[in-house]
Amino acid sequence: MGNVLVEGQKKQTPPTAIDVEAAAERISSSVITSPLHISERLSAATGATVYLKREDLQTVRSYKIRGAFNFMLQLNAAQRACGVVCASAGNHAQGFARACADLGIQGTIFVPKTTPRQKIDRIRHFGGPSVDVVIDGSTYDDASDLAHKHSDLTGALLISAFDDPRTIAGQGTIATEIHSQLDVDPDVIVVPVGGGGVVAGIATYAAENMPGTRVVGVEPAGAASMTAALASGRPVALDSIDSFADGTAVRRAGDVTFEIISRLRVPMHLVEEGRDAHEMLDLYQVDGIIAEPSGALASAAIGPVGSGAPVEVEPGTTVVCLVSGGNNDISRYSEVIERALVWEGLKHYFIVNFPQEPGALRRFLNDVLGPDDDIALFEYMKRSDRETGPAFVGITLGAASDLPGLLQRMDASPLEIEQVGQDSPLFRMFV
Repeated sequence: MGNVLVEGQKKQTPPTAIDVEAAAERISSSVITSPLHISERLSAATGATVYLKREDLQTVRSYKIRGAFNFMLQLNAAQRACGVVCASAGNHAQGFARACADLGIQGTIFVPKTTPRQKIDRIRHFGGPSVDVVIDGSTYDDASDLAHKHSDLTGALLISAFDDPRTIAGQGTIATEIHSQLDVDPDVIVVPVGGGGVVAGIATYAAENMPGTRVVGVEPAGAASMTAALASGRPVALDSIDSFADGTAVRRAGDVTFEIISRLRVPMHLVEEGRDAHEMLDLYQVDGIIAEPSGALASAAIGPVGSGAPVEVEPGTTVVCLVSGGNNDISRYSEVIERALVWEGLKHYFIVNFPQEPGALRRFLNDVLGPDDDIALFEYMKRSDRETGPAFVGITLGAASDLPGLLQRMDASPLEIEQVGQDSPLFRMFV
């Protein structure tokens, strides 16, 4: 591969399908061939045959091990002696740590403070004494800046999580497996997108070897950096991001990945974080799959024609959804449930100004709440120097269609009641 100048930095040209095939051979002893499982739930819902590509079953519970090993296996002795460094939201770091330990290379890993504890513990488990973990910065991009500075200062080689041809080719090996696992090429492959490495690699291989397959990227709505890049004609930094889907919460898409995705015209679709949370719960409760938020994005995106889903699939087609990772901290499920309930229209928040007198709460319960409504949150502090006191109240409905009746009863009540919108800072304290 040659070299091309991208935004002032010397970078290798994008990988080819041949590079992806070579990567598959190179890393074959370091990764598993992850299974393709038919999802009866999603197949019944869409009328398509929907497969889940189970990268959550890799030893590090994500596909990121592929890119890390493909990159590091190509280093010469001098490069290995200088050491390596990476930035990661958690999954790339685990693959990087495993590669460092297996290949005898000393590495440093920068992860943001928002990285779930479960991922940090796993990084240390896989890397052992071969890696140093530095927890700093608020986002992946902050950690990336620190990793670049460390590389400049120490001479350690930066192992990109997504924006290097060696990483992209390694992650693209997922497509070689899909190609060999199915008797016919899939009609659609749905891939989560953060920086764009895995979708760029899969699209590169598919364009050459599965020309009838449509590769589709899906991003969390609150961190749609590749969508912004495609709209602007170049990678741009988002002003803010929602870190719920931490594995794909990237402020700026990659330069090399952007070039591939724009050239191959890979479409991007947005998935609301609440929809993603709902799919995480379905994967867990129905399918018995523990998926992290980014790992559920692909299957969260699909739906039957006319459903309004981000990616509508035709009945009778063959669809593959990449379950990209399963590193989810169990302590996050309360947030997952909360986001899912809000997205379904079952959870709502209100400020209720109660008169500070006996029986006020009972009247609210009797006159305002419906038979299937439940108070899930009640925050109230009595003030002796005031006639009324506000309470922050979270209400879970029996059905989303119950909301109009609840609002009507609130309007008819003598109580002062204000619904808290999702754009309110008070709302974001609890969701």
